[in-house]
This record gives sequence, C-alpha cells and structure tokens, in this order.
Amino acid sequence: MIYIFLAEGFEEIEALCPLDLMRRAGLEAVTVGVGGEYITGAHAITVRADMTDAEFGASEIRKADMIFLPGGMPGTLNLGASETVRDAIRSAAEDKKYIAAICAAPSILGDMGLLLGKEAICYPGFEKQLVGATISEKRVVLDGNILTAAGMGAALEMGLAIVEIFCGKEKASSLRSAVIAD
Repeated sequence: MIYIFLAEGFEEIEALCPLDLMRRAGLEAVTVGVGGEYITGAHAITVRADMTDAEFGASEIRKADMIFLPGGMPGTLNLGASETVRDAIRSAAEDKKYIAAICAAPSILGDMGLLLGKEAICYPGFEKQLVGATISEKRVVLDGNILTAAGMGAALEMGLAIVEIFCGKEKASSLRSAVIAD
C-alpha cells in the first residue's frame, strides 16, 4: 500500500500525476488528507482524500509499503508539522520501507535525519535543508529506500520510478509509452 499525504497548499501535479500513474499500474495508492477529507492545493484545486489523518492509524502504518510526500507551499510546511505524517515516516524508516518526497518535501526527510549519507534532490533553494545528503544532479534519485525528485517538472518521472520499484522496469516502460512520455 502506498500512502500519499496531502496537506493544505500541496502542489497538485506532484501528488496527482504520480497517483494517476500508480493506479494505472494497478498499485494500491491511498490519499490521506492532513486535517480533513477535502484538501486544497497551492493552486486552488480541492481534492477529496480517500481517508483523513485521523483515520490513519497503526494498521495503516503496518500495511504501508511506501509513504509519499508531495511538495508545494505551504503544503510541505503543513506536512512537516503533522505528527501523523512524521510518525508514518519514522515507522517507514525503521522498517526500511520506501519513502518518497518531491520538490520541497525532501526537506522534511532532512529535518528528520533520514538523508544522512544519501544522494537526494529537491527544488532549487532547499538544498541546505537536505541535512547530510549529497545533492544529486539527477531529476529523480533512488538511494536505498529513499526516493526524491526535483519538482513538478519531474512528477511524471517520479511516478514512473515508483511503478518501476513495485512493478518492474518492463511495466514502467510500457506505461511510459502508453502515456506518450517519450
């Protein structure tokens, strides 16, 4: 199960493009609204989450294969301020499950000490917040169980990287062709 946390002010493309690709690939991906069922993104697009953070508990944490954090402002700040989100990230890290973050959201992982010795990328200007990371020149980077991406322009690549992690290179390549990404 992949849990995508949405907080007020999230970057819509960074959440919805990867979500769309995950679901096209047949992956179980669930959106979690931080603070409620309806979450409005940075560009005034309101999304109805599949569940709320109040409904996200220990059973969901155990089912998680990946925690996914879209960026955007103030979405990233709101995600970072959520104890539910931080608990989900800590649990995923302890269990060596995947954690994905795009744009400004890798700063949350840096703040939590999860990027020490890792290669990572983020939206330009947030590099200092990737504490302990080697900043990559790539748009999408997988280092161990941590997947990071540079920003909205890399959302499709991020989604395809997630599909590749869980479904294999062939499925990701097929999906890339199907959505005319080449």
